[in-house]
Amino acid sequence: MASLNKLMKQAMRAQQQAEQVQAEMSERTVEATSGGGAVKVVARCDGTVQSIKVDPEALSPDDAEMLEDMLLTAINSAISQGQQVQQAEMAKITSGMGLPGMGM
Repeated sequence: MASLNKLMKQAMRAQQQAEQVQAEMSERTVEATSGGGAVKVVARCDGTVQSIKVDPEALSPDDAEMLEDMLLTAINSAISQGQQVQQAEMAKITSGMGLPGMGM
């Protein structure tokens, strides 16, 4: 029974740490660029986009499709980077616990 109590305490501690990491991820940011820096996207590690900057020289009406592609590339890259950071932080919490379904 002592091992069950220990396991429950570890699970509760991991849950509290996970909640703290989730809160931190809403503040932590990553940055991605595309088009040689013509587009810059800053995303939070919780999967939300914080800002998008476009170099005015990239705003040619003739190149709207290229700008759309650059935006899409930078946004997807920033979100992916943020997810990787979040997964790494969550893995730190659950490593060594040996609980099924707790690993990231």
